[in-house]
Amino acid sequence: MFAAERRQLILEMVRANGAVSLRELARVVQTSEVTVRRDVRALEAEGLLDRRHGGAVLPGGFTRESGFPQKSHLSTAEKTAIADLAAGLVGEGEAIVVGAGTTTQELARRLARVPGLTVVTNSLLVAQALAHANRVEVVMTGGTLRGSNYALVGSGAEQSLQGLRVSRAFLSGSGLTAERGLSTSNMLSASVDRALVQAAAEVVVLADHTKLGSDTMFQTVPTELITRLVTDEPPVHDERAATELQALADQGVEITVAGPDAGSPAGGDPLPPPGRQQQRQDMPLPGQRRTQGGHGGPGGLGPQLRSAAALAEGPVGRVADMRRR
Repeated sequence: MFAAERRQLILEMVRANGAVSLRELARVVQTSEVTVRRDVRALEAEGLLDRRHGGAVLPGGFTRESGFPQKSHLSTAEKTAIADLAAGLVGEGEAIVVGAGTTTQELARRLARVPGLTVVTNSLLVAQALAHANRVEVVMTGGTLRGSNYALVGSGAEQSLQGLRVSRAFLSGSGLTAERGLSTSNMLSASVDRALVQAAAEVVVLADHTKLGSDTMFQTVPTELITRLVTDEPPVHDERAATELQALADQGVEITVAGPDAGSPAGGDPLPPPGRQQQRQDMPLPGQRRTQGGHGGPGGLGPQLRSAAALAEGPVGRVADMRRR
């Protein structure tokens, strides 16, 4: 493929999806990431797209949300690894909320085997993934169907979440930065996600490395309310993604990184931990939220980056402790 043909295809992919990783571009145009990076730089010089951490986005600084058909084919291996790790956070008999998205859909498929689980969701795709799970109860919000991502939004969805209290919320989005937290490109989706957050004692964000450093229009979860980020391992050359992860950890977000063998007992490679580490003393009771200044104080969650192997030891036990209280 000639350079002009490659660049035209790259441009079409970015226009169709809003944001595409270098890894995905290289796979589609069947060339190396080094060559794709050179093409992306050339297109950026012409003002046709913007480079971001490990990928390319539409020009203008804000990525737009792509539809489900496009998103479902992006970063599939990464989403699978993230979902595998996130499922290990959910214990028997828990009640959780799961937001809309292709990564949360992957998570739902793995939750079907957790006995006694209650899942509250506004996503038709999440509900469909759990429809035949005999041991899982699915509670759907009301609302108006948003066809682009098969989610229920609007005042009906938000009102149905009032008074709800669960242990965790699992959310994804269009972008994640240490400065602004999780964000999305649609106002109605952002409003429902905020209602999901208010219903949970802890917030777990599922985001692959292409979302790191991307900023979109509507904030859903500020950084100080994110308990944990489950993500995949950024490419070696993606220093910006590693920097963003460290900045999130410095603000008290517990980070779990899925390595290439995340499904194995030793899978998941922790990033080098920051200088200060602090173990959380207590699991907050449902309804309690962390305050902005609470990361370093007693009972606060200090910056901590954990591997997949560590997940099996801690989270389920903490959930059990919360239920006993």
